[in-house]
Amino acid sequence: MNFDDALALVAQQAEFEMPTGWGQGRTVYGGFVAALLMERALIMLDDPEREPLSASITFVGPVQHQRAKITVEILREGSAVTTLEARLWQNDQVQTIMLASFGKCRNSQIEIHQEASVPAYPSYHQLEAMPFVEGLIPECFKQYELYWAEGKLPFHASQHADFGGWFRFKQDVAIGKMRASHMVALADIWPPGITPVFPQPAPASSLTWHLTFIQPLSLTCSDWLIYQVQTSCAKDGYATESAYIWDAHGHLLASSQQTVTIFA
Repeated sequence: MNFDDALALVAQQAEFEMPTGWGQGRTVYGGFVAALLMERALIMLDDPEREPLSASITFVGPVQHQRAKITVEILREGSAVTTLEARLWQNDQVQTIMLASFGKCRNSQIEIHQEASVPAYPSYHQLEAMPFVEGLIPECFKQYELYWAEGKLPFHASQHADFGGWFRFKQDVAIGKMRASHMVALADIWPPGITPVFPQPAPASSLTWHLTFIQPLSLTCSDWLIYQVQTSCAKDGYATESAYIWDAHGHLLASSQQTVTIFA
């Protein structure tokens, strides 16, 4: 099922069969699951003036390709900000939780611009796309185009973690205006920044994830984005990393912080 069809599915009903084509190892790709939660939250919010501000996701357990249910509870609706909680359930157990805030523009005289600077990467035309290797790379990567511009690919026994590059949905996966649900599914597709250090293939998965929306989205789903990740610490089987996403013109769109579990 393509991405737009999956969003339409959860927009229409709270209970559904988990769409196929988005597997990641033994589970469903976490960014896709979080995007379904975001889409259902937007339907329940039903207020286009309240733009997404932030979303904190905890991947409680593995999501499977089976029956699922999403529940949404509005925790508080203020004059400018709405905070809500969305949960994905399978077999009467919570598997993923999202706590998200949405807000209207507020009048303020305070304005500071010290955003992370966009890296000077070569155009994606000058780079090679990440190859898809059946059985080695999760099937969810079939839905995206990724071009490495910095750092090593995962599992290269590199002396250095982290990487960056260009990315977007493949043309037939999502069309039209980009919404918060699309950005959620895009922001998590790159592997954890620690994986280039791995000497051989081994799992690494997001445990907690906080995504901040820097500005309203004014893109289409076919637009190219730039990604860069930095790992600040890795020990005792966990890594802490921060990442940034820019549009092709160098405007910072989102920042991401993750705690990653390491099985290597």
